[in-house]
Amino acid sequence: MTNAILKLLFILILACQLNHLFLFAKEAESKPNFLFILIDDQPFDAFGHFGRYPFLETPHLDRLAEEGVTFSNFFCTASLCSPSRASFLTSTFPHIHGVNQNHPQVDPDWEKFPPYTQELQSAGYQTAMVGKIHMAHKAGKDHIRPGFDYWLSFNGQGDFFDPQLNENGKEFQEDGYITDVLTDYTVDWLENKRNPDKPFNLLFWHKAVHEPYEPAPRHDGAFQNTPLPEPPHGTARETFLGKPEWQRIKAFDSKWQEYEPVDQLPEKPWDPYNRRYQKLLECVLSIDESVGRVLKTLEKLNLLENTVVIFSSDNGYFMGEHTYWDKRIAYEPSMKIPLLIRYPSLIKPGSDIDALCMNIDMAPTILELAGVEIPKHYQGESMLSLLSNSQADWRDSVFFQYYVDDVYPYAGPDMIAVRTKRYKWIDAFLENDIDELYDLKEDPGEMHNLINDPEHQEVLEKMQKEGERLKALYTYNSDRDWWLRQVVSEESPEIEVDAKLFNEG
Repeated sequence: MTNAILKLLFILILACQLNHLFLFAKEAESKPNFLFILIDDQPFDAFGHFGRYPFLETPHLDRLAEEGVTFSNFFCTASLCSPSRASFLTSTFPHIHGVNQNHPQVDPDWEKFPPYTQELQSAGYQTAMVGKIHMAHKAGKDHIRPGFDYWLSFNGQGDFFDPQLNENGKEFQEDGYITDVLTDYTVDWLENKRNPDKPFNLLFWHKAVHEPYEPAPRHDGAFQNTPLPEPPHGTARETFLGKPEWQRIKAFDSKWQEYEPVDQLPEKPWDPYNRRYQKLLECVLSIDESVGRVLKTLEKLNLLENTVVIFSSDNGYFMGEHTYWDKRIAYEPSMKIPLLIRYPSLIKPGSDIDALCMNIDMAPTILELAGVEIPKHYQGESMLSLLSNSQADWRDSVFFQYYVDDVYPYAGPDMIAVRTKRYKWIDAFLENDIDELYDLKEDPGEMHNLINDPEHQEVLEKMQKEGERLKALYTYNSDRDWWLRQVVSEESPEIEVDAKLFNEG
């Protein structure tokens, strides 16, 4: 074979290889990246865009709303940290994936219900987790869940200051404020650890704004002298007249005091200087700064326009509505969560979607945007048709569930709820108490229980029938203890549950 022919063959082989690399690079470039920012316990309206707190300035979160879409009816499957986070990852309800409480020994069954990130890995994505996983306590390499190429997380709630971390199986302590620390690692991964030849999916899941609220020192006290507006619709003046008895017992704090049955409780005066709520909002300030830093990094790397930026919370939070704090039960402030999505090539800036969506819809949406087949066992639906403004059929109701925490049972009984655009029905499975029915159009604060109103009995029957349909659709399991029996044998020692780390989750 002559030298000329050999040179020609070499040139042809090199051209083929370069063409292959070019096509691979174009394919990677055409696939969107995903940045999924998840906050802990942030009320759905606790940033500047909603205007509920005029003094709360969140320019970077507002930017996501202004340049993207706001979902006004986005709900969690269960208003509790661990169950909701597992639902985001697996697109299944807590009674399916097995994490229906905050428990230090329970993970989802990852083999049966792998995280959606595993599907992305198989499709050529690089995946990363930075932040709070809040499921079973694990150490070293065992702390890394399947579906991630890079891992930076911690057990339980972690700490606001000088947190213990696990990076790719290595345990260590890091100095600093948790929101800033996690942001540093996120920026470092984007700049230095990411494979630039692959599209990426980055979960950036915060500890903040969870109780006990410890704002960054630069924000501590920012709102201390600022009066908080009273919650809307008169909900802070709840007396529980016409509500279930368990509601009045919970509000009376009967766990610690003797309680005599009454028809209603006296109104509580609104405290505009409630430090608990002020500090929660102060924690939001560092979250907003964090979002700004990461967006700026994406811009610097020329990645922002091809990155789907998602912002949400694992559950809602009561800010004095119905005299409550925390979450768990089926009122709107608890089960409604924020969702902002920015992706300029698909989403009209400043748009709003009021369709009834759930956290189980996030995984199939991401997979469809990435061009990846959606697993058949997913219980959620892709929201891509909503994002692209197509007039596809969508669900008429959402299903909510809550299982009582064994160690922290103050919140109320087991319950389910069915929520349509106009009505909500809540069933607490109590034989000697009443259920709840609300007309959200006429009573958005859920103050007037219509369960025994003769004019609404037909509505009640329809809602109950819808509840039965959804139970069958989602194969609902009302046994709240079945999950524990799967992981704890009779021979296991008594489990000590750290309420600070888990049952306040």
